[in-house]
Amino acid sequence: MKTLIRLREQALRNPKELTRFVKFATVGAFGAVVDFGVLNLLILMFGWAKWTANMVSFSCAVLSNFTWNRLWTFPESREFPLSSQMTQFAAVNVVGLAINQIVFLGLAEVFAPHIATPWDYNLAKALAIGVVLFWNFGINRVWTYGEIE
Repeated sequence: MKTLIRLREQALRNPKELTRFVKFATVGAFGAVVDFGVLNLLILMFGWAKWTANMVSFSCAVLSNFTWNRLWTFPESREFPLSSQMTQFAAVNVVGLAINQIVFLGLAEVFAPHIATPWDYNLAKALAIGVVLFWNFGINRVWTYGEIE
């Protein structure tokens, strides 16, 4: 929570940081399209279990997000070794995946009796992505891309 408060204060003092957050969210929105697309493809077309499909779709989105964040949101990051950044980004996203799975599977279970499939798990997925967005930006900004002003 302190990290989020610090990031908010930093964004208000530094409009460039707010621009970074908007870029990060834009990259995340593209990643969400990847995430939803792969999730629905695996569940609806191939009959995968939700938890497995979510792990694969989340991982595809993470790979997309890492690539676009390195190229566009934090272009200065290309001055630093790819392997260490990718390792840090992956570590943050492993926690993000755990948070995503808990929110996604929990809410999908809550929504299932009240909302028709596939809307039940897609709504749960949207909320899970929203929760994880703030975790991922906060920790990646401080740790993975911390060297960048």
